[in-house]
Amino acid sequence: MNLPTITGLAGIQTGMDNMRQDAHNIAAAVAKGGEDTTDLANSLVELNLDQTQVEASVKVVQAMDEVLGTLLDVKA
Repeated sequence: MNLPTITGLAGIQTGMDNMRQDAHNIAAAVAKGGEDTTDLANSLVELNLDQTQVEASVKVVQAMDEVLGTLLDVKA
């Protein structure tokens, strides 16, 4: 694998790990009755940012897949 693909896959993994943590934080805040709205709001914002990170990382992997496919077509 090449560096952009590895970086893209690492970005996906990191984003997914962070999303799991954000989901846990949201569930914990709701279980407390939503008393601390700041924690809930921060976790929701972080969840959205992590989703964007995953989507961007997927685009990196897709772009590298297209480039590799083009190179293989040219080589053949």
